[in-house]
Amino acid sequence: MKHSFSVLLAALLLCSVASSNAQDRKLMVHAVAFYNLENLFDTNHDEGKNDYDFLPDGSFHWGENKYQNKLANMARALCDLGTDKLPYGASIIGVSEVENDNALNDLMAQPNMRQRGYKFIHIEGPDKRGVDCALIYNPKAFQVEKAFHKLYVYENGDTTRATRPFLCVQGKLAGDNLTVIVCHWPSRASEGVFRDAGGRQVRALTDSIRLADPSQHIMVMGDMNDDPDNTSMAKYLGAKRKMKDVEDGDFFNPWWEVLRGKGQGTLAYDGGWNLFDQIVCSKNMLDVKGTKEYKELTLYGYNIFKRDYLLQQEGKYKGSPKRTHAGGVWLNGFSDHLPTVTYLVKAM
Repeated sequence: MKHSFSVLLAALLLCSVASSNAQDRKLMVHAVAFYNLENLFDTNHDEGKNDYDFLPDGSFHWGENKYQNKLANMARALCDLGTDKLPYGASIIGVSEVENDNALNDLMAQPNMRQRGYKFIHIEGPDKRGVDCALIYNPKAFQVEKAFHKLYVYENGDTTRATRPFLCVQGKLAGDNLTVIVCHWPSRASEGVFRDAGGRQVRALTDSIRLADPSQHIMVMGDMNDDPDNTSMAKYLGAKRKMKDVEDGDFFNPWWEVLRGKGQGTLAYDGGWNLFDQIVCSKNMLDVKGTKEYKELTLYGYNIFKRDYLLQQEGKYKGSPKRTHAGGVWLNGFSDHLPTVTYLVKAM
């Protein structure tokens, strides 16, 4: 049976929204998520890519058994995203560290993914290791109209390296125009200036999108390899900690308060937490004045998605994300990152 994407908000254990005559309003609710899948490689070599560690004779001995377990684990987590509020899960999921269409097709073929009817968008990029960003979506909820990627440019003129482009997907969610940009900015092995460049380049992209179509609601998501208060996000992308500080062209970054206010993160390092996995929203998606009219897609909630199976349950790293490998040992885990989820509402 085709499920409906409209629900009573109160029925989902969210705060009910009452009109002046105290009747609950009917709202459409959608979950939009991001997850770094930590090296979703198939078992075959891609010409021109440094994927040798993830081959049967590579350092991780990446054979069919490990690959099939990885697919099943990823499918389990992806299908659980958003289900603490919505039985049908997420409408849109940005992902990073996927190798190619073959791996994504195998992921979509997992029984629970197939049951949801998920599709994907992926454009092969120039990353030397062969990992890219992709967008997984439920076509019953999100109607894709256009997809393209924007290459990351090393602003120092370096042409010897290549990294992940910014994947831009445009379509309609709940009848509103929505642009989703999925990112995986340069790693922490690089200096911060390279992630600052990512912030500048994505901001230039979103400015051009707004100029061409002011009706676009824009969400930028990804593994930024920076925290919300680093300059790449806070200054160059313009993702603010407080809604009231968001100007036209800026974004609201709810994860700033999650990390610095609550001490929660998505990846553990050296005894502390970072929150690299962020989803930020344009000004026209915010209920800054608290009117709760929800005439267009509006950010309503957000959380780091945690399940016991995603976390180490014992030992030195208890409570940290359960990785696929650690110290050269196969853990049959999920990822070194935890997913993030946002909830959007719109009045019917």
